Amino acid sequence: MPVKQVRSASRVLATFEGVVEHQPVGVGALARALDDDKSAVQRALMTLAEAGWIRRTGPDSAQWEVTTRPLRLAHDAQRRSGLRERARATLEQLRADTGETVILNVPDEGRVVVVDVAESTQLLRTAPSIGFVVPVEASAAGLALLAALDPAELPEFLGARPSRRLTGRLDEVRARGWSVNDRDAAPGASAVGAVLLEGGHPVGSITISGPAERMTPEVLDRLGPVVAAAAARLSSP
Repeated sequence: MPVKQVRSASRVLATFEGVVEHQPVGVGALARALDDDKSAVQRALMTLAEAGWIRRTGPDSAQWEVTTRPLRLAHDAQRRSGLRERARATLEQLRADTGETVILNVPDEGRVVVVDVAESTQLLRTAPSIGFVVPVEASAAGLALLAALDPAELPEFLGARPSRRLTGRLDEVRARGWSVNDRDAAPGASAVGAVLLEGGHPVGSITISGPAERMTPEVLDRLGPVVAAAAARLSSP
C-alpha cells in the first residue's frame, strides 16, 4: 500500500525552494510564483523562519531570504560522512587491540550522537546503536568534547552555565589528556574517550567502552593513552 505524502510538509519544502530561487522575495510575489494561496505560503514562511531556515530582509523586513543554516548542515553532513570513512579503520584496529567496543561520536547542537560503532565480539559487551544520543555531561564521549571547547562556548552548547562539578571534571580531562566514565552514563558500563580536532576545534570523539567488571580503574588508566593516541592520529591541524 503506497504511503501518503504529508501535504503540509510538501508545501513548506516548495516554499523554501521558492525562496531559494527568488530571494529576496515577499509573500505576495512568492505566492504568485508558486501559484499557491497567499495565507498558506505565509504560514509556511513562518514555519521556516521559526526553524531558522529563512529570515526577513529588506528595508521594511517584508521580504525573505535563506539563512546560512542549509550551508552549515550540508557542510556538517559532508564532514561527518568523511570523518566516519576516515575513522573506520582506526575503530576496527582499536577493537582488535582492546577486545572492547569502539565508538565514534559527534556533537550535534547541544547533543552528542553516536555515528559509528566497531562492536566487540565478546559475549558480554556494550553496544550503543548508531543515532543514540549520549549523555553529554556523564559520558566519556561528551566530556572529551566539552573539555576541548573554549570555556566561553560551554553555556551555549549546554544551554546553561556549567556546574562547579562539571568544570572540575573538565579540568581533569584537560590535565589527563582523555576522559573517563566509570559507570556514570549507564549502570554497569565504563569507558575512556578522547577528542578529535580539526583546526583546533572539536569535531568528534572516540570512546572505548565495555562492561565495568572488565573496565576496572587499572584498565581505564591503561586504555586512556591508547584512545588519546588514536584520536591524535585522526586529528588534523
